[in-house]
Amino acid sequence: MGTDVFSLDGRIILVTGAFGLIGSRICRTFLDRGASVILAGHDARRAEAVREETGEAHPQSRFRVSTVEITDPKSVARCVSDCVEAFGRLDVLVNNAAIDAKFDPAHAAELDAHGFENYPLEKFRKSVDVNVLGTVAATQAALRVMLPKGGGNVINVASVYSEISPNPALYEDGSGNARQKPADYVATKSFIPNFTRYVAATYARRNIRCNAIAPHGVFHGHDGPFLRNFEKLSPMGRMARLDEMDGPFVFLASQASSYVTGITLLVDGGWSAW
Repeated sequence: MGTDVFSLDGRIILVTGAFGLIGSRICRTFLDRGASVILAGHDARRAEAVREETGEAHPQSRFRVSTVEITDPKSVARCVSDCVEAFGRLDVLVNNAAIDAKFDPAHAAELDAHGFENYPLEKFRKSVDVNVLGTVAATQAALRVMLPKGGGNVINVASVYSEISPNPALYEDGSGNARQKPADYVATKSFIPNFTRYVAATYARRNIRCNAIAPHGVFHGHDGPFLRNFEKLSPMGRMARLDEMDGPFVFLASQASSYVTGITLLVDGGWSAW
């Protein structure tokens, strides 16, 4: 092991959900630390902009931008194959693609006011397709190329709501608004920790590690009652900064965590501690 156990020099990393807030941040961080990165996202309209933005700071030889339909196993398999064709192998998969109701101002109009008793099953099914089956399909495709090469590393993105229930008080705005964190997100993210343990236990002796990161409350222009409620309810009294995701992801992607597998690392400012 080298002197810098956190180095990602030469590591080949595929990130799904790479066009979103956390995904785009960790891709930049991985590139900054020497990795080659495949930025895989769903929105084809964003792909060219992501390519241009990434190319402003990093050579084209060290990254690829790929559009992938995470609910289509064939599309996922093609994305992994493209990675191997471009870079020769795949060292790390980050399963970050997910459907998640956002409470920042840019997404407020998309929130659904249905209570759980009236929540559409079709929305639930869509979340299962993306958050559960998409994670499974990507992990299977990655394992099929990692195992013949002698090992690899899978990082799943869970949520604090994989471990505890949303606190209704966080979402109160004083107007009787029924908006809340939808049950489909909670249910599908709750799948991630035990799936992580399953993959870790099944493949540990074949040099595959699998861990999860469970973030909560990354600030992205939040304001009003939601921000005030968060600050009151959080042990640290604030939301996370986006850059505070860097360390946990680098740790799990690097040799610094070489004896770590099967865990869910909570990055929640103590939210789940009380």
